[in-house]
Amino acid sequence: MKTNIYITTLAAATMSTALWSCGGKKDDGKAAANAPAPVATLLVEQSPAVYYDEYPATVVAQKEVILTPQASGTVTGIYFQDGQVVQQGQRLYSIDVPVYNANYDNAVANYEVQKANLVKVEKDAARYHQLDKQDAIAKQQVDYADAALAAARKQVQAAQANISSMKANVNFGIVVAPFTGTIGISKVRVGAAVVAGQTQLNTVSTDNPMAVDININQGDVFRFEQLRKRNTSDQIFTLVFGADEYPVFGKIDIIDRAVDPNTGTVKVRIVFDNKDKILRSGMTAVMRVKNDHPEPQFIIPNKALVEQLGEFYVYAVTDSNTATQKHVIPGRQLGDKIIIKEGLTPGTKIVIEGQQKLKEGAKVKY
Repeated sequence: MKTNIYITTLAAATMSTALWSCGGKKDDGKAAANAPAPVATLLVEQSPAVYYDEYPATVVAQKEVILTPQASGTVTGIYFQDGQVVQQGQRLYSIDVPVYNANYDNAVANYEVQKANLVKVEKDAARYHQLDKQDAIAKQQVDYADAALAAARKQVQAAQANISSMKANVNFGIVVAPFTGTIGISKVRVGAAVVAGQTQLNTVSTDNPMAVDININQGDVFRFEQLRKRNTSDQIFTLVFGADEYPVFGKIDIIDRAVDPNTGTVKVRIVFDNKDKILRSGMTAVMRVKNDHPEPQFIIPNKALVEQLGEFYVYAVTDSNTATQKHVIPGRQLGDKIIIKEGLTPGTKIVIEGQQKLKEGAKVKY
């Protein structure tokens, strides 16, 4: 009997211990679940937003002409050094054009013949008029002489005009600079045969200032028109080549007259001083356009945003250290930060780390 009582008491004690043990584990798990979540927070304040829009850009010359001959023939002279600055009207190439030269010589010879004929006809007319005064010749002969004289004078005028025409053709063999600029490396050498309107001889272009073309969305036209009216180069337009920035700021020269219907964009030309000849036509770069907003903006880290089904939220921390979701409308990204257009007020404390494990009403510590 004593033995039985001992066993019963021991069993009851064991069961009581087990129950106490299970109840303790349950309470510990509940406490852990309700423990404040560790987070990092940020006090939201407004500040001016300054960022840069970037556009693919191409460097172009403000004036550029591809030189081609106006006559076929052989290059007989080159009168410049490759890469030098040439002046408007300066002779660059001479092209031997045998046909034009022969036609010119023929026109000169014909002119001399017509002049000699005019002298003869003038003498005949003078003689006939003298005879007419003496009533020694028929009046009809005098009229014929006057008509021949008028015709001879017209023929001389026509011969002179023909000489001018042939001379112009001969001048087609001389290629001159259309404007003052830098000439490139010649594509032909002395002795080369060229074809009128087809053979490329060289290219002449201006190089200071240089232009840079970008294409903007049609929605940005108003903003760029405002920048153009300011007519300033106050660090708005920066040209970037990889990690290098061109040391001179640009300003808007032209905004194209129409929108390209295929792309919905408008071409904008920005000019840069190029006195050191660093910029070359055809270079590609990135145009950075400063976009500054003097009015204060809410700027927060990108990582503070939480997206749910296309909606954006941040977790705000209340005075009781409770996390609550606030719906926000994000704007422009600025590197690892982002502008918030709507949803925040100054002094709001938001979670910037640890929000992945939060839910509405969760307790936090920081």
